[in-house]
Amino acid sequence: MTIGRHEDTERREGVVLTPEQAKSRRARNIAIGVAVALFVALFYFVTIVKLGGNVVPRAE
Repeated sequence: MTIGRHEDTERREGVVLTPEQAKSRRARNIAIGVAVALFVALFYFVTIVKLGGNVVPRAE
């Protein structure tokens, strides 16, 4: 037995999606990615607004 090599490369194990299911999964993954990116951006901007002018000390 060779490690890392499948004896039967033609046989597929696991779930095989139909093209419609694959398209639906991709759309859902993109939507989740956009939602996470917006959530991160929201936290970033809220942090900047809360810190305000205290981020960089001014030399007066």
